[in-house]
Amino acid sequence: MDLVSGYKGVVGLVFGNESSGSNEDSYVERLLDRISNGKLAEDRRNAMVELQSIVAESRAAQLAFGAMGFPVLMGVLKEERDDVEMVRGALETLVSALTPIDQGKSQKNEVEPALMNTDLLSREADNISLLLSLLAEDDFYVRYYTLQILTALLTNSPNRLQEAILTIPRGITRLMDMLMDREVIRNEALLLLTYLTREAEEIQKIVVFEGAFEKIFSIIKEEGGSDGGVVVQDCLELLNNLLRNNASNQILLRETMGFDPLLLILKLRGVTYSFTQQKTINLLSALETINLLIMGGSEADPGKEANRLTNKTTLVQKKMLDHLLMLGVESQWAPVAVRCSALRCIGDLICGHPRNLEALGSKILGEGLQEAALNSILRIILRTSSTQEFVAADYVFKSFCEKNADGQAMLASTLIPQPYSMTHAPLEEDVNMSFGRMLLQGLTLSESDGDIETCCSAASVLSHILKDNIQCKERVLRIELEAPMPSLGAPEPLMHRMVKYLALASSMKNRDGKSNASGNLYAQPIILKLLVTWLADCPNAVNCFLDSRPHLTYLIELVANESESVCTRGLAAVILGECVIYNTSPEAGKDAFSVVDMISQKIGLASYFLKFDEMQKTYLFASASAAQPRKSLTRSTAASMADIENVDENYLPDGKNDHPILSSIFDSLFVTLVKSLEADIREKIVDVYSHPKSKVAVVPAELEQKSGESEAEYIKRLKAFVEKQCTEIQDLLGRNAILAEDLAKSGGGSNSHSEQRVGGAADRVQVETLRRDLKETTQRLELLMAEKAKVESDASMYQNLASKIESDLKSLSDAYNSLEQANFHLENEVKALRDGGPSTFPDVKAIKAEAREEAQKESEAELNDLLVCLGQEQSKVEKLSARLLELGEDVDKLLEGIGDDVGLPEDSEEEDE
Repeated sequence: MDLVSGYKGVVGLVFGNESSGSNEDSYVERLLDRISNGKLAEDRRNAMVELQSIVAESRAAQLAFGAMGFPVLMGVLKEERDDVEMVRGALETLVSALTPIDQGKSQKNEVEPALMNTDLLSREADNISLLLSLLAEDDFYVRYYTLQILTALLTNSPNRLQEAILTIPRGITRLMDMLMDREVIRNEALLLLTYLTREAEEIQKIVVFEGAFEKIFSIIKEEGGSDGGVVVQDCLELLNNLLRNNASNQILLRETMGFDPLLLILKLRGVTYSFTQQKTINLLSALETINLLIMGGSEADPGKEANRLTNKTTLVQKKMLDHLLMLGVESQWAPVAVRCSALRCIGDLICGHPRNLEALGSKILGEGLQEAALNSILRIILRTSSTQEFVAADYVFKSFCEKNADGQAMLASTLIPQPYSMTHAPLEEDVNMSFGRMLLQGLTLSESDGDIETCCSAASVLSHILKDNIQCKERVLRIELEAPMPSLGAPEPLMHRMVKYLALASSMKNRDGKSNASGNLYAQPIILKLLVTWLADCPNAVNCFLDSRPHLTYLIELVANESESVCTRGLAAVILGECVIYNTSPEAGKDAFSVVDMISQKIGLASYFLKFDEMQKTYLFASASAAQPRKSLTRSTAASMADIENVDENYLPDGKNDHPILSSIFDSLFVTLVKSLEADIREKIVDVYSHPKSKVAVVPAELEQKSGESEAEYIKRLKAFVEKQCTEIQDLLGRNAILAEDLAKSGGGSNSHSEQRVGGAADRVQVETLRRDLKETTQRLELLMAEKAKVESDASMYQNLASKIESDLKSLSDAYNSLEQANFHLENEVKALRDGGPSTFPDVKAIKAEAREEAQKESEAELNDLLVCLGQEQSKVEKLSARLLELGEDVDKLLEGIGDDVGLPEDSEEEDE
């Protein structure tokens, strides 16, 4: 046969040559000959037994059997159904041929015979059909061995077997019937169906149609629920396979059997503090089922969101919260893995569901001494030594506060400062303690290593309460904490105390150069996250933060300190940026310009912006963008997931093994916030830096002359304004040049590695933008200079014109004076003649009056002409003066000294008596 000839070549390849495996080959060949050609039934059965034995023990025999034996044994299964012993032997031999044999260290490139045999058997769809038909046989071992063979085929060639089973009529139905068989066969069938339904959606639908839900919960009930053995685990794994990313199956379960059977599995009974490893695994599997129902289906399913909300509503109506709180909060003797999984389910159950949020907010725990559920969860956060439990409990508050302004306000309203002696008392078990008192007590404990961890845990909860809620931020901003002694100073704002603890955590870490305390791995990032959340979109919080000058200095040092982690430096840079974009302070030293100026001087803008890029390249920051899929609970992973206690000792600070608290800090929502802030910070800082701070506020009204202001003062003020604008333009050009140079250095880099080129692309775009702005500003300055030269030319021309007008005015004035003097001399002559001459002279008075009348007429005519000219020249002078004022020239100086040497004589006209 072709298969035989093909595999004989493989035997020679594996063993070097045909003679190297000749003993096994010849022996297997003789046994197969006896089975196929033997005359005596007993001899054929003995040959089958010998064949099974050697195939189970020898890899060479397995390979030889694969080359020659499958056609023979499949013929036995097809044609000798009545000989049960032969059928049993053939099936058992097939099981042995498909089971890997561990013979110590195998060669690196050595072929695995069992895998090769699996591939060979699964190639023919008729073989799968034949095996499925054997499930209808009455013999127990025939069905048992058949299921084992199918499981082996499915383990090594899942896709091929799934396709074959789908094409065989009633193939899955026969497998489902095995669930009602005897216990051993039922368990094998259950395991087979579990493997079969992991990725095959079509098979999942058929299995559900065949009544899988009823049969699964029936088996779980028979086995004792969560107290049962591994069979319960297999049932729950099969159930999870059917519900995972499958909204239609979830709807079918909800509308047929409901969720009551799940509640029975989670309900603790008997000795509640007795948790075996198997019980832990069973509870984790049931909690995973709850989580799958909360997810609602696959992302591509259009009805996912509606199904998710319906599942959440139904689960809470069925009192699921009570069972989850019992497992996660009240049963402190339960394993950490169970408590954490229950708390995460609580968080998922209330997230985005107003009615469920109200249900949790009003939930009271305990029978004797009762306590609010949220208070109990906060107590876990403040007291637990388990990192996983802190992360899970913190997730509950994160889900409770997300888009729940009323819930945030309710929690914030309880934050009332207590006297120092009460605040620093030990965390007692007083169940009557309010939520806010407990939280403030955790925030303000003494300054030891352990208390810093408690403070950070409380700070994480506070950040959830403040997130996206201006009212809560303003309320908590007003909280002031008393000093240990009144003589030590005035009450201290809570924000200032948190900055103090931030510096304290850093000093503890650097005390011996290296921190061994697990809390210091995440103490600074948690407090920094709180400050980032608090300052976001809250100018009053920024002002409060900047009220203490050392805060800004400390942040600058934190950003520039290369010994700090990349995330710490990046978050500190974000806070500095918030002090710029949300800064409304007009006070010098606290305004946005001062903050940017300090960043530029102490760090440098290029180095500062680089902190954002470094943080975004970290694995924590990059991996948070997409939600990490939860690992499904299978037989291979169950034990490790059930045994988790803490991972601090396994933490590697190189990013390959992320601390769970750091992963929870850099969740997708916070990463999105930081990215949006980064874009605003870059734009605002460049804008503030490139526009010098104006010391005098210039408004359009100041361009008008003030009442009572002289022309000289007005011209001086306008000239000073123009000079100030020119100075600011020069300062602007200098700053733009420095900024472009810094950004060019950060964007271009000194080497040609592709990663650096990609990383500097954004910076180069900014540099080009700044260069364009610089070019435009230069062109604008050149235009202003040209306009200034033109104005100076016009001013010179107008000065010359003014000189000519002044000379004309002087000539007119001299002519008028000459006329007056001539008139005066004539009057004197007339008077002398009148006094000394004979009476025969004509009437002097009449002559005088006539002469005066003619002189007055001539003078009035000349004066009228002169006044007209003077009026015209005066209007020109006024226009020229206004223009000179606009150009910044001092008109008074130009007119100084003109006309001082010319005076008009007093009118000496006297009436003759």
